[in-house]
Amino acid sequence: MTKSSKTKAIAVLTDFGLEDGYVGIMKGVMATINPYIPIIDLTHQIAPQQIWAARFCLMNAYPYFPRDTVFLAVVDPGVGSKRRSVAIKCSQGYLVGPDNGLFSGILAEDPAIKAVSLTNSDYWRIPDPSLTFHGRDIFAPVAAYLASGVALETLGNIIPINSLVPFPLESPQVTAKKIEGSIQYIDHFGNLITNISSMEVRDKDWSVKIDDKIIKSGLTYSDVAKEEMITLMGSHGWIEIAVNGGNAQDKLQLQWGDDITIIFEM
Repeated sequence: MTKSSKTKAIAVLTDFGLEDGYVGIMKGVMATINPYIPIIDLTHQIAPQQIWAARFCLMNAYPYFPRDTVFLAVVDPGVGSKRRSVAIKCSQGYLVGPDNGLFSGILAEDPAIKAVSLTNSDYWRIPDPSLTFHGRDIFAPVAAYLASGVALETLGNIIPINSLVPFPLESPQVTAKKIEGSIQYIDHFGNLITNISSMEVRDKDWSVKIDDKIIKSGLTYSDVAKEEMITLMGSHGWIEIAVNGGNAQDKLQLQWGDDITIIFEM
């Protein structure tokens, strides 16, 4: 296949790590189909089967990629089961991977226009794919064909957009006095990123309440002394809980999905 103006970039996210050859194999499959595709590694260090982290990283990265980028995501604890393999078209890009909720963050910001179940084996690597490596045998080749200009409808059967698997993260509950939300991501610094948008607290006096702890808000990590906790508006656009020079997760012992409350000073 020759280089074309229709060729799209592919951004790849997995939980495969970098010690094994799995990521390289997927890239080899894509290069075999079209060696001219720009392939960008978003991350391969998602913790094994951690759909929460994959969802957030995809959502956070999506706005920074060129229009029509194909996002190939393989964090797939249900591989080989009856869960669907899907490709989704949005206004700004395409999504390819398992139908397990990991694209729900992107879809909340850029809703699906069309979705297909990847049933056309003409666009798989082989007609009889491995039950444990759909990234190699289904998702990578489909992403490469999609990035090369193959129409979404060619890849399989159209499915209702509202049938895509949701993610078990409830929206924050907002009142005049408080916002009740939860932790949606924990980065490798131990910073706790909530599902509460920074826009909800802009130009207000606010703190975070966790059980009997009150964590005051600030602008930067250095607004408090070393090892002290702070909550702030993170660069990703969400309220974040951190420790200056330390690890907020270790200090608070919170996990994905745990509840937090923002309180306003009236």
